[in-house]
Amino acid sequence: MDTKKKELVGLYKNGGRSYRLKGDPVKVKVHDFEDKELGKVAPYGIYDLTHNEAWVNVGTDHDTSAFAVESIRRWWYMMGNERYPDAMRLMITADSGGSNGARVRLWKTELQKLANETGLEIQVSHFPPGTSKWNKIEHRLFSAISLNWRGRPLMNHEVVINLIESTTTRTGLKVRATLDTNIYPKGVKVSNAELKALSHHPEPFHGEWNYTIIKKHE
Repeated sequence: MDTKKKELVGLYKNGGRSYRLKGDPVKVKVHDFEDKELGKVAPYGIYDLTHNEAWVNVGTDHDTSAFAVESIRRWWYMMGNERYPDAMRLMITADSGGSNGARVRLWKTELQKLANETGLEIQVSHFPPGTSKWNKIEHRLFSAISLNWRGRPLMNHEVVINLIESTTTRTGLKVRATLDTNIYPKGVKVSNAELKALSHHPEPFHGEWNYTIIKKHE
């Protein structure tokens, strides 16, 4: 899982080329000043290595840990639970920084809420700093999306969703996407007491990057 880079929504230049009738180019804005109504989108991807399937939660607000975990939650209820009805554990591989960073308190707090809600044991393995490009989601999902929408302005949210969902590869990639218009405030603080109360179990090998969060029993 990971967040693709944020994209401006509107009539802006999008790198690359696409087929159009000769003499009928798409006219875009000269300057990339953000449209106050359309803003930017943050596509958060969940990629299933085994089945070559992906879920992309397209957020319109801040890329926070709450947004990251909400993306996992939506994937689980829309795709994961149906694909793995007997699952008791969910394993996640993620980068060490950003909204799903290994040192981000809110990330672990939100994962605890998801574990309590679903009953799943959530095992997380972070890629060490500087190795994020090893994450297969970069090569098997995000690169395919970039190729699919190259040269095509992301005029509105519907276009963004449609282009993501129409992304395929020769290996049979399937992608589903949804628009997430929820508000995710920045700067949410997690106290030492809240952090200590988590049902957080570090692994013997680099427990700062590898750990499991299980459901808390009241």
